[in-house]
Amino acid sequence: MTVFTDELIDQARSELAGMSTYAGLPQSRDAVTDALARSAWSGIGEPGDRVMGWLCEVLGPVLALDALHSAANPGEFSAGVMAASLELGLYSDDTEGLAVELREAYDRWSPRISAPEALAHIQRAQRLGARLVTPSHPAWPDSLARLGHHAPVALWLRGDVRHLESLNRSIAIVGARASTGYGEHVTMELTSGLVSSGFAIVSGGAYGIDGMAHRATLASSGTTVAVLAGGIDRLYPSGHDALLNRVIEQGLVLTELPCGFAPTKWRFLQRNRLIAALSNATVVVEAGWRSGSLNTAHHALDMDIPVGAVPGPVTSASSNGCHRLLRETPAVCVTTASEIVQLATGTGSQEEFEGEDSPNFIRVSDALSRRTGRSVSQVATITGLGLSDVTSVLGILSLRGTVRENDAGWVRV
Repeated sequence: MTVFTDELIDQARSELAGMSTYAGLPQSRDAVTDALARSAWSGIGEPGDRVMGWLCEVLGPVLALDALHSAANPGEFSAGVMAASLELGLYSDDTEGLAVELREAYDRWSPRISAPEALAHIQRAQRLGARLVTPSHPAWPDSLARLGHHAPVALWLRGDVRHLESLNRSIAIVGARASTGYGEHVTMELTSGLVSSGFAIVSGGAYGIDGMAHRATLASSGTTVAVLAGGIDRLYPSGHDALLNRVIEQGLVLTELPCGFAPTKWRFLQRNRLIAALSNATVVVEAGWRSGSLNTAHHALDMDIPVGAVPGPVTSASSNGCHRLLRETPAVCVTTASEIVQLATGTGSQEEFEGEDSPNFIRVSDALSRRTGRSVSQVATITGLGLSDVTSVLGILSLRGTVRENDAGWVRV
């Protein structure tokens, strides 16, 4: 028995029908109930809540919400979820640890449980001209699957939903809020070059480098997407209200939070994972030693997404973070739009393996990552070549300086 009444579901169907996101799509009871449940969860759990993501995947958002709503206390909720997951043939290797996490989650979520609020989220979005997009929508970004159980249960957006498809070919450009003239100039040059190459630009809408990335994209008639850390009604920072409204007209502003939720430090950090996951590569133009842009870069690296860093003057504190990325992580030094395209598409070193070289060189090169080390046997498995052939090719490429071996295995330079 669902937590939503027939009347609530009918009201939601009417509201969703008015959103162009859902126009022409099936409005079955199951689809509407799923949208309602995801609307509710977007306001119940904080962004990136792994337990919420796991629960919605295992039980589905509707059954998960029913379990939360019907439980009288943390123990009852935990026991109910465990029983339901076992009934579905699902289990955890650490049942005791999972039970503890579920009890803790109940304490976090129970103050926010409200079936009417799920509809209210949709109604507020409808009045604002915003839209709700769920994973069943054709334009849902597949790249969010990289986040696993940390992926959002739904997205709230303002702008043309069709621009979500542009994220299939996009670059995240982020950097310091207190940017310098050098950083803004480089951002403008890189952005215009990437737009000319057919890439959409993703950023966080903040002052400094983020704002310049959005402005340069708009000036180049490209598509730009701003990811917010608060509710879809909070165009933050307020000083960028006019800029973000232009982004809405020409691209998208999106968030995983419904109307009314304020941007907080924690939500900014979690927002950064979306910026990274939605893009083919992340580029940090300027960043201080402890810049939030480094958080975005590390999210990307954790998902094995290419990261580029723009070097700056060694005397500039605004570039310390970029230099730190280049020194301490697998981030790649980038100075032009073409280098970023190579980074995002993985074509940076292929020219070196064309011409007189045999196909084996190309196969081995393609099997290597710039970030994750691979053993000879792993390369052989990926390429379908024999161990001796792989060893021979790696030796030649090592002499050329295009690959190297580290503690984790072989990587492409």
